Amino acid sequence: MSFIAVAKAVRAELGQEARYAHVVRVARLADRLAARHGQDPAKARLAGMLHDLARLYPGSRLVEESERRGLRIDAFERAHPIVLHARLGAELARERFGVDDPDVLSAIALHTLAGPAMSPLAEIVFIADSTEPGRQYPSRASLEALAFRNLDAAMIGVIEASIDHLKTIAATVAPQTLAALAVYRERSPACPT
Repeated sequence: MSFIAVAKAVRAELGQEARYAHVVRVARLADRLAARHGQDPAKARLAGMLHDLARLYPGSRLVEESERRGLRIDAFERAHPIVLHARLGAELARERFGVDDPDVLSAIALHTLAGPAMSPLAEIVFIADSTEPGRQYPSRASLEALAFRNLDAAMIGVIEASIDHLKTIAATVAPQTLAALAVYRERSPACPT
C-alpha cells in the first residue's frame, strides 16, 4: 500500500480532521528524525501515520477490543484505558493495514507510555508524537530541536515533561514510563542538552 493510500485510509478510519492533522505532523517529524539518525524514514512515516488508529475509541471499547485480541491488560491500563490505544493501535495496524514489521508495530505500541526497551524507531515515534508542532507546551520546540541532536537526551526530556504535566493535573504516572525514564537516565546520566 502506498503512503498516499495509507494516508487516505487513515483519514477515513479516524473520521476527525484534528486527529488526522496530528498524525500527519507526527509522520512528517518522525520521517525527518529518522533520516537524521540513520533510521528508515519510510518506517517512521508509516508508524507516525498509524500510531493513533484507536485514539478516539472510548475506554470501554479499548478494553473490550484489547481483551478480544488477548492483550494482557495491567492494573494501570485498566484504571486508565486510554493508554490501551497504543497497543491496540499496533494490532489494528497489523489487521487493517497489513503491517507485519515488528519495528513499526513496536513503535506504535510504545508511543504513549514508552518502555524500558525501545528501538531507535520507537524512540523517534514517541518523541515525534510529543513534540510535533501542533503540541502546545513551553519546552516543545526545544525538545524537538534536542531530538535532532540526541535521541537519549530527548527521551529523558520528553518523559520528564510528560511527568511534570501529569503532576500538575494530579494524574498517575504509568510504571512503564517511570521504568523507561530510569533506563534512559542510567544509560545517559550526562546527556548533552
